[in-house]
Amino acid sequence: MRFLADENFPRPALEALRDAGLDVVWIADSHSGATDIEVLELCMAQRRVLLTFDKDFGELAFVKGLPAECGIVLFRIAPQSPKEIAVIALSAIQHQPSWSGYFSVVTRKQIRMRPLTSQPSF
Repeated sequence: MRFLADENFPRPALEALRDAGLDVVWIADSHSGATDIEVLELCMAQRRVLLTFDKDFGELAFVKGLPAECGIVLFRIAPQSPKEIAVIALSAIQHQPSWSGYFSVVTRKQIRMRPLTSQPSF
């Protein structure tokens, strides 16, 4: 599974995922300042699942639609520290075999997943 971490995704969490052998690109490295639409377009072009703390992606995903290869993982966690986010993110990502095709919300207590539509209108 391939992931794209939004600019708001903490570097320690990004590094923890990479250290675990996951393919994660950080938008801050390649497309800093990209709009939310551009981030979703990049996810679609590269067939990556978005990792974010930005709730706006939920609305965009359901209004615009995303192809099944993509997905969004929204972390709804008020972090105590970036290291805590790294532990939670790694645990969540390793817990679920596939995030593609879902809008998922990760909290400290649970993971909720809702199927995305597959009719993009960009």
